Amino acid sequence: MQSAAPAASPVDLKSHLAGLFEAALAEVAPSARGTVVTVERPKQPTHGDYACNLALQVAKPLKRNPREIATALIGALPSSPWVERMEIAGAGFINVFLRPNARHAVVRRILDEGERFGHSSLGAGRKIQIEFVSANPTGPLHVGHGRGAAYGASLANVLDAAGYVVTREYYTNDAGRQMDILATSVWLRYLEIAGERVPFPPNAYQGEYVRAMAAQIVAGHGRKFVHSAASVMRDVPPLPNAERDDKEAGAEREAHLDALIGATKRELGEDYAFIHHFALTEQLADCRADLAEFGVTFDHWFSEQSLFDTGMVERAMQKLAASGHLYEQDGATWFRSTDFGDEKDRVVRRDNGQFTYFAPDIAYHLNKFERGYELVIDIWGADHHGYVPRVKGALQALGIDPARLTVALVQFAILYRNGKKASMSTRAGQYVTLRELRSEVGKDAARFFYVLRKSDQHLDFDLDLAKSQSNENPVYYIQYAHARVASVLREWNGDVAELRVASLAALDSPAEIQLLQRLIDYPEALESAARDLAPHVIAFHLKDLAGDFHSYYNGTRFLVEDEAVKLARLALAVAVQQVLKHGLALLGVSAPETM
Repeated sequence: MQSAAPAASPVDLKSHLAGLFEAALAEVAPSARGTVVTVERPKQPTHGDYACNLALQVAKPLKRNPREIATALIGALPSSPWVERMEIAGAGFINVFLRPNARHAVVRRILDEGERFGHSSLGAGRKIQIEFVSANPTGPLHVGHGRGAAYGASLANVLDAAGYVVTREYYTNDAGRQMDILATSVWLRYLEIAGERVPFPPNAYQGEYVRAMAAQIVAGHGRKFVHSAASVMRDVPPLPNAERDDKEAGAEREAHLDALIGATKRELGEDYAFIHHFALTEQLADCRADLAEFGVTFDHWFSEQSLFDTGMVERAMQKLAASGHLYEQDGATWFRSTDFGDEKDRVVRRDNGQFTYFAPDIAYHLNKFERGYELVIDIWGADHHGYVPRVKGALQALGIDPARLTVALVQFAILYRNGKKASMSTRAGQYVTLRELRSEVGKDAARFFYVLRKSDQHLDFDLDLAKSQSNENPVYYIQYAHARVASVLREWNGDVAELRVASLAALDSPAEIQLLQRLIDYPEALESAARDLAPHVIAFHLKDLAGDFHSYYNGTRFLVEDEAVKLARLALAVAVQQVLKHGLALLGVSAPETM
């Protein structure tokens, strides 16, 4: 294999090398043409820059020794100015060693493409909907919701960069019992402020935000909604003793709360709609603002109530009934979910005529696909894993390929403050809010730490680490690398556009080659993150890139007398800065110029 002086190196070196091996295979073994050639980065640097197992792949069908095939492939490989040498290792792996200048083109491409570098056509313009957070609007968002928000928003950004047309959606649970509990909780606090003391149930919503909403109603409407405590408590069964924690006591407390909800609706009559709407509107507004401050926005806020108001739930049930997937038993309507792998059939309509929560969920997923989305991703808490088979089964029963729905599970995030785990009970009002977390560690640290682990892995949120300004804090470490480049550029005070045409021949040290390779690998990391729904891949790539740059920075002078060397190093630094900025933006993290 002969080499020549290069003119412009390819950015996608893996594809370049794969093409060489495909051409060699066509000559060495024409019968094996069409074999998918895999070129990978070896784990050990001593094994070369890239490795190919093609000889091992075709050895069995060709009935030849893989090392013999590897030798033949290397001999037949077309000339490439970017390959320095090849070695055969082990049973027949081919290790490829590149020339230093093989990687230079990536700098030029990054400087030319800017924030578009790393983007791909993997998604091919397919419409994809991501539904995430979707917390009940019954209280402030807590740190558990924060992880789903950070993961969903980052994943949406990654998929967008990978060529999908992404819609971000929040499903508002504005119908059903939980909203009734909130409305009742607010009204009971309203009565309390007005001097009518109704015993407040322990399983209602306890937080100060409930008192605050009640106070707002008093301020705006005075005693308009006041009813006597005696009238409210009429026909409400008593609460069990507070010391009892048995199952029967729990059921009695829930029955007591349901009776209070009924009493609230009875006493208020048409005014109940106002209390309900006020509580819903206040909590949704708070949720929107909270998420916006966290850098999380949505294209659609979809109302659960609209599924009932438009008859979508009834229509979905009729479609299931028409195809024989519903049956009646004990006065209730059941979905045959066992036909689709679920552990038991599920009730969709109770014997009192009320739909279960499963019915609107079926209608909602039918609606998603009727809106034209080719793929749908639901991001749920890990405790909902058992719900996946029945939803996919319902889609299949409706004639929709269940493979078009992907459910990504997010483990709960546990926050530790001073070594102690914080409680997360929304009804009890004992939770750490997302706002409190941001106030303590900042938006950037919160967004980054949430996606540092695979979404279905347990996450302990280390507050001390998130607040520290040290190399151990990954977000600080990455942002500091970006700021260091900005500092060098300020000291240089030159025209960055000038760097686009700088000669890069001087970039040949091991540290520079390592940085160049890391830049070349970024688009592949982005595609991997999109394919696996894993934004943490971006976080780890940025961490490695920042580490390489800090090492380079600490051992290298940028503003040297040699103009060609100076401009080459500055061009490399700007390329690193651009990739750091782009990756941080995908994760919802800022890239400061100074720190």
